[in-house]
Amino acid sequence: MSGLQLFWFILIGVLFAGFFFLEGFDFGVGMSTKTLAFDEDEESQIIATIGPVWDGNEVWLVTAGGAMFASFPFWYASLFSGYYLILLLILVGLIIRGVSFEFRGKSTKHKALWTWTLAIGSFMVPFFFGILFTSLIQGMPIDANGDMMATFTDYINPLSVVGAIALTLLSYLHGMNYLALKTTGPVREKAKNHAQALYWVLYAGLVLFSILLFFNTDFFENNFVLTTILLVLMVALTLIANVALYRHKELLAFLASGFTLITLVALLFTGLFPRVMISSISPDFDILIKNATSTPYTLKIMSMVSLTILPFVLGYIAWSYYIFRGRIKHDEPVEGYDE
Repeated sequence: MSGLQLFWFILIGVLFAGFFFLEGFDFGVGMSTKTLAFDEDEESQIIATIGPVWDGNEVWLVTAGGAMFASFPFWYASLFSGYYLILLLILVGLIIRGVSFEFRGKSTKHKALWTWTLAIGSFMVPFFFGILFTSLIQGMPIDANGDMMATFTDYINPLSVVGAIALTLLSYLHGMNYLALKTTGPVREKAKNHAQALYWVLYAGLVLFSILLFFNTDFFENNFVLTTILLVLMVALTLIANVALYRHKELLAFLASGFTLITLVALLFTGLFPRVMISSISPDFDILIKNATSTPYTLKIMSMVSLTILPFVLGYIAWSYYIFRGRIKHDEPVEGYDE
């Protein structure tokens, strides 16, 4: 395995980590419109917290998919063909969620419908991503040609369902911490109260997820120490977020919940290494990093371009969050979301 191959495997992991850190709270905020808001004014206040940033956050997913296509074409081919239906459901969730922002703002009769659309779409994406990633790490029926012939139970099984619920709950709690950081009034207090109650559910979920991970994957067998460290770190970060929220340190709670999602992505990618796809038929049919990448010349050109552009992209993201850093107040009209 070359250094460039390893670099691109890590970079794709970083892109997915960035997506779940930034878009994760978007999903949580979207779900909260039907679990937290008391009326249309509170719904508008909640949506306004992500109005300026949600579409920019989705760029991380597009970039991750594009990077995988260009740098790991064999991984891309097996993953996107084998998970066609799951990815279609994710795409449907992204589409109905995206259009709901515009249609809700311009609708006078159907605001409730588009709020429900936003909430459902925000639930679908993390849930089905959880199904995808946690079924992937268990191994799928991949043959010598890299073709996947999976059945329903390959996709839907105890670990994948628990993983999907855990990722959805992590995103929801990340969104609650974001709302506690970005709002005032009743929404802020309700977000903190919801999060403090649900963290106890998350603790139980992380324990169950760790047990199922032990019995259904080879993560502990291949790298016991690192897998254990990352799982303990996830629990520790969850505890930090919980305590920080209790002590009214909303920024620390938000960062801790975000880094919990990043740690989860790190756990999945380190468990996959040096593979990108695991075959449940035979280890000989695993798709390895060294066999799945593009040519060295392609990787070299892509590396030069990405390292040149990346600082500008990160700078723009940081600047946009700085510009919209203020809280959304409950007693002021929210322009652009109530027309």
